[in-house]
Amino acid sequence: MFRGFSQLFSKSNKDVRKRIYFTLFCLGLFCLGTTVTIPWASKIYQDLGFLEIFNLMSGGGLQNFSIFALGVSPYITASIITELLQMDIIPYFKELKDQGYTGRQKINKITRYLAIFLGFVQSYALCLFYMKSLGTGDMIKTALVMTAGTAFCLWLGDQITKKGLGNGASMIIMAGIIQSMPRIFVGAYNSFINGVFKLPLGITLFVVFILIYILVLVGIIYIQLAERRIPIQYANRTTSAYGAEQSYLPIKINSAGVIPVIFAQILLTVPSTIVAFTKKQAAIDFVNKYIVYTSNTGLILYLILIMFFGYFYTFMVMNPEEMSKNLNERGGYIPGIRPGNDTSKYISSSLSKLTIVGSFFLMIIAVLPVLMSKYSNLSSSVTIGGTGLLIVVGVAIESYKQLESSLLAKSYKEKRKRIR
Repeated sequence: MFRGFSQLFSKSNKDVRKRIYFTLFCLGLFCLGTTVTIPWASKIYQDLGFLEIFNLMSGGGLQNFSIFALGVSPYITASIITELLQMDIIPYFKELKDQGYTGRQKINKITRYLAIFLGFVQSYALCLFYMKSLGTGDMIKTALVMTAGTAFCLWLGDQITKKGLGNGASMIIMAGIIQSMPRIFVGAYNSFINGVFKLPLGITLFVVFILIYILVLVGIIYIQLAERRIPIQYANRTTSAYGAEQSYLPIKINSAGVIPVIFAQILLTVPSTIVAFTKKQAAIDFVNKYIVYTSNTGLILYLILIMFFGYFYTFMVMNPEEMSKNLNERGGYIPGIRPGNDTSKYISSSLSKLTIVGSFFLMIIAVLPVLMSKYSNLSSSVTIGGTGLLIVVGVAIESYKQLESSLLAKSYKEKRKRIR
């Protein structure tokens, strides 16, 4: 790792450094945009509910109604919709998926148009819900500004993908979350040292909080990198011909990423949004007591939904039948397992066992902030774990892998030039 960073500052890797500087410039531009508020809009003081995760991704821009209030969240929603449509729901999307690179390009284009449309719909819905004092014209104007901000963020993400480092949309999401993270430590410092605790005890508790935070961070990194490698052999290849290197089918412990937590949060908080529109106190009290995930029954339901969506999304993205079919077409097989249905069952069984571990890990990370806010007197901004930390770690790992592969490719080119 440190050797890779030392190579980064060599003269031959000047173009890689330019890509990093360009990425930092674009992310700085995004962070600056989250502080530019729409003049006639007002700050949201109410609880954001299921929108809290999108507020976190936009660096707090949603609560302040900034020009980048939605960030790339409409693109995330559009991506999930197009992924679901590729599951034989609409034959056209299934055909595009099977077309390879050309089909992916068309799907990406459709996703972006859908993201712009959803951005306007979400913006206008936010204006209707949180800014009722504005007239229809001002609401449409606000929605257009926020939609334009989303379009600019998508363009900025494309520029990062082409000229910078990592996936542009993911990097923008990570920047928004990191921008919000200092509030956690400032809140912890104020609660432990400037709060009700005496000085020696407050310092001790603050240090313990930092150590626990680091421990949770290391655990997330470990789980995100952990995978099971199923050995693969090919009928038309020999092991000795490839330097005794074994081929593997890697399956991550947490293949679904952070999607199950987001789905569970949205599904649980939709009832509270609906009853808020009805303004019936009995319905509001029922939802707050039994369904909202800060309640006891709501917390149990929240964990069940994370497990369910963990299975659903994992098997949607990694279809064992398609994986078995692809292996068979390439002449590959798992030693000791018959090709076809037996291979599909074996992969499905392995995937199920790993998904249990991965979903259980997601449940722990997702429930930590809820338990802290429920059973401690700390500020609501002081959290450990949570969806944001999962996203940051996942994006950081993928970006580092891309940087490492770029440096490795450059070193190979230099070696080949020397040999010639």
